[in-house]
Parts: sequence; C-alpha cells; structure tokens
Amino acid sequence: MAGSLMLPWQGQWICAVVVVTVLGVPHGALDVEIARNLFRERLGRAWFPVFALPYLTLVAFVLAAWHVVPGPTLAAFLVASVWHFGTEDSGAGGLPALAQGGIPIALPVLLHPEATAQVLSAASGLTLATPPSWLIIGSLMWGPAAALWAIRAAIGGQGRSLLLPAAVCAAFAVLPPLTAFTLYFVAVHAPAHTACLIRHPTRAPRALDTTAAWRLSMPITALTVLIGAALWTVTPGEAPVRVVRVTLQLLAALTLPHMLFDACLRRRDEAHSVRTTSNQIATI
Repeated sequence: MAGSLMLPWQGQWICAVVVVTVLGVPHGALDVEIARNLFRERLGRAWFPVFALPYLTLVAFVLAAWHVVPGPTLAAFLVASVWHFGTEDSGAGGLPALAQGGIPIALPVLLHPEATAQVLSAASGLTLATPPSWLIIGSLMWGPAAALWAIRAAIGGQGRSLLLPAAVCAAFAVLPPLTAFTLYFVAVHAPAHTACLIRHPTRAPRALDTTAAWRLSMPITALTVLIGAALWTVTPGEAPVRVVRVTLQLLAALTLPHMLFDACLRRRDEAHSVRTTSNQIATI
C-alpha cells in the first residue's frame, strides 16, 4: 500500500481493491462457517441452501438497488457502514459507535472532499464534484459528537482506548481516501472481527486460529471473486473505475446480510446469557 502511493490514482485504486479482496473479504465469508455450525446438525445437507438463499437474495436486492436508485443506496450504505464499523470497533452502541464508526466515512469527507467525491462517483455511477450536501452536513455534525466521546473517554480514564482511533484518524488525514479506507478495513476492522470469532466459544469451533479462519473462508471468498468477475462484464467505465465500482457495490451488497446475520447472532447470545443467568439463580 505504501508503494502504491507512488503510482497515479488509477494504480492506487487497483492496489486497494486487490488488498481489500485478499485480506478484507474473507472476514465476511466466515458467516458461512458460523451458519454451518448453527444449522448443519438440524438440517443436514440442506443447511447451506437454507442459509445461502436468503443471504444471496439480499445481496441481489442491494446490487439491483445500486442500478435503480444509486443515490439512496449510497446513502443507506454509508449510514449502515458507520453503524457497522462503530458497533464492532467500540463493542457498544450510542455515542462510542457513532464516533468510531464515523471516522472512515466522515473524516475523508471533511479533509479530502474532492478525492472522496471521486471515490463516491466511482462507487455509485453518479457524477459528483463534491460529496453530497447531506453527507457534508452529517460529517460536520459527526465532528462534535466524536470530540465529545473522546473528551469523555479521556476524563473517564480510558485514554488508551483513544490510541487506535487516533491512529486511524491520522491515516485518513495523510493518505488518499481509498488507501486509508483499505488500511482501516484490512488492518483494523477485519482482524478484530476475525479475532472476536476465534475467541467466541460456540460460533465457529473449527476456526481455532487465524490460519484456520483464513482457510475456512477461502471457498466463499473465491465465490465472491467470481460474482465480482461476472459483475465486471456488465459494468461500464474505464478499468480503475469499474473495479472500484464492482468492489464497493459488492461490499455494500454483502454488508446488509452480514449485518443482519450478526444482529441475529448477538440477540441469540444475549438470550442464551439471560437463560443461563436465570437457571443459575433458580439453582441457587
């Protein structure tokens, strides 16, 4: 990624897409491994189509939305990304999720508006000289909220929790938006998600370590690449724009079922925790 900075923007974009595909996409591909663990014993060989059909239907829905209503789809994707990144990075909701999740979305809008608009144009197919007004306003509103969260964390003795967000902010300040996002996605978001899955006692028992998780994700990652290759053939534009459009639209399409599945898993864990606590109280 450092070497790509010596290339024109076209080379930077292609390098970013390659890195996202190889190091970022596999963390979402592990959803299939989680589903296998949840459903295979009860459904037998039918577990995969039972899981994959609604998952891929949602993916197809988002891909279609990019072509029918690109503006609202872009807005929904960015808002969902803020919440998804924020809840996973902070491990909470509310102000911490908004503050941390907004870094990879709002900060490039504020610091590199023209370069960010170029990426958003490539992703959506819209012609944007600057980021949309609603995105600029939202980013400006995010700034005070993020500052408030940082002040509260510092006063509350949680200064060390600010180190990683500060490093991410620095990356978005000095690097082109797509390069900074790539580094965030593959060095912060994806590894944290994978590590959380590895530590979880029941979700994916076969994912014992990073190597095992990587190996288990490869078949679905390869399928994702094939879907991207098929989309490439029907996407207009010059090569760097096409590859970014296909990648970001496919990431958006995968984000929706990924978020919904993760929300279901969180609720399941919470319900299990409540039942376990109730049983322990009843035993006592």
